[in-house]
Amino acid sequence: MSNGRSRPGARLREFLTAIMLLAAAGTARADPRPLWELGLGAGAVAIPDYPGSSVTHVYPIPAVYFIYRGEFFRADRDGVRGRLLNRDYMELSVSAGLSVPVNSNKDAARYGMPNLHPVVELGPALNIHLWKTADRKVRLDLRLPLRAGVTLESHPQTIGWIFGPRLDVDIDGRGRARDWSAGVLVGPDYAQARYFEYFYGVAPQYATPERPAYQAPGGYGGTWATAYVSHRGQKVWFGAYITQGWLANAAFATSPLMRRDSALSGGFAVAWMLGRSTHLVESVN
Repeated sequence: MSNGRSRPGARLREFLTAIMLLAAAGTARADPRPLWELGLGAGAVAIPDYPGSSVTHVYPIPAVYFIYRGEFFRADRDGVRGRLLNRDYMELSVSAGLSVPVNSNKDAARYGMPNLHPVVELGPALNIHLWKTADRKVRLDLRLPLRAGVTLESHPQTIGWIFGPRLDVDIDGRGRARDWSAGVLVGPDYAQARYFEYFYGVAPQYATPERPAYQAPGGYGGTWATAYVSHRGQKVWFGAYITQGWLANAAFATSPLMRRDSALSGGFAVAWMLGRSTHLVESVN
């Protein structure tokens, strides 16, 4: 059944992942690095109310730069994870995403419908290392995250599963005079019907002549590409990202809440380094 709500502006895969991409540098290094590093700062992201919306908002975000390079426990751009599998070929980690709340009265397509609560997505992710150069400066990974969505409200609802495989090309540009990294992630989304129904369905009581009732099917959820870059100095770190989504052939493309067949978002962050460990470890992914 439709709950009369459209899809939120940024899944924690987009909103939190944005923070994670912006707030941690790449770690594909073979030379000794500090066991941990910590920095704090701020930034901003610009994201549509939901993929397919014609309304975009800018949100300030905190930038927490934190890296921990333990032998079995890691916290870096790839998330917080235990290295449970053979690290030369694959790793098992946690994938997360979070939406921002949406005021329906500020979005013409949703006007008169209930506001949107944030949605958190959590689940496992299998990361397979497909290829890397001898010096480990360039790496190709296949990321296979499977996440369950849950609304953040007084009575949380489970809204189904989303699967978002991604090819990830990561470039480590660290050298004597520079310390930067960049990368590109590309891949499709797939989700259950009730996941898309929660975001794109229109219940009969919210139907209008311009917005007919709609029940979303499951399946293909568009193709997404994210490019990111970061640079770290002795005291300051900077990062930026941009994400483009193509939604023309998505399962929910005929929803009356769709106003565009693409989605564009981006953001940046700056963090000031507060400290780092004097203990050095070899950081090899």
